[in-house]
Amino acid sequence: MESGNGTQSSNILLLLGLSGEPVLQPLIFGLFLFMYLITVFGNLLIILAISSDSHLHTPMYFFLSNLSFVDICFTSTTIPKMLWNIQTQSQVITYEGCITQMYFYILFAGLDDFLLTVMAYDRYVAICHPLHYMVIMSPQLCGLLVLISWIMSVLYSLLHSLMVLRLSFCTDLEIPHFFCEIKELVQLAYSDTFLNNMMMQFGAGLLGGGTLSGILYSYSKIVSSIYRTSSAQGKYKAFSTCASHLSVVSLFYCTSLGVYLSSAATHSSLSSATASVMYTVVTPMLNPFIYSLRNKDIKRALKRYFWMETISSSPS
Repeated sequence: MESGNGTQSSNILLLLGLSGEPVLQPLIFGLFLFMYLITVFGNLLIILAISSDSHLHTPMYFFLSNLSFVDICFTSTTIPKMLWNIQTQSQVITYEGCITQMYFYILFAGLDDFLLTVMAYDRYVAICHPLHYMVIMSPQLCGLLVLISWIMSVLYSLLHSLMVLRLSFCTDLEIPHFFCEIKELVQLAYSDTFLNNMMMQFGAGLLGGGTLSGILYSYSKIVSSIYRTSSAQGKYKAFSTCASHLSVVSLFYCTSLGVYLSSAATHSSLSSATASVMYTVVTPMLNPFIYSLRNKDIKRALKRYFWMETISSSPS
């Protein structure tokens, strides 16, 4: 892609995908279509259950519905384009489309980080300050926390995108990934990428390390509070309210760390792309199962909703 002063004269890029073997394309298409539909359907059910049941209009479920919405958007930034390319047997993506995909990918990945941290703080207040929970976690504070998460994520993603726009690329740019991942894109630039690499390292440490530190601090206080509880039933009840969130946090951060370590160890773009599937597709797909299978309130709300729908649709 020929460039002058950071502007692009060509607007076509190639996404090489997960495999170049034609015989594997139908299998990859079917597998990712199945996972995408499960992700969208499962997270929509979570949102539906929370919005339809007034008993679930609490801070914890407010944050959960926001997380489900973000997970739908997160997978929708990458998988539909991948499926379209496989279906049309084309690897083409425009330069503008690539930057747009990269922007929204970073945006929703950052939102996942922030929302998981906010949810950890919510559990900290619920367990360590139960008598003041509804006063502290007021609707105004909950809305403000989500708004701040959006603002921080938008600014973080915008900064990365603007820094990529200043780079120059050669013609016939091939991205060895199934989406426009920022690290792969920066590595293909022929202009100086020192600032971009520094920003990626600093951003990963600040966003990933900062949010994880907040989560670990919240859970250190939670564990300390549970340990001081004399009742075994009280300990179990307190722990059960955190189990789903802790499972999602472990899954998200472990898969993200696995991608980082695998790419650092092998220096293989294919290995990095394959590992990326874990936190871009698998984690958002599993979140609804984690929160619904262990959560009686969610299951009760879904049963009530579908029961009411059945009654309303049946002939009188």
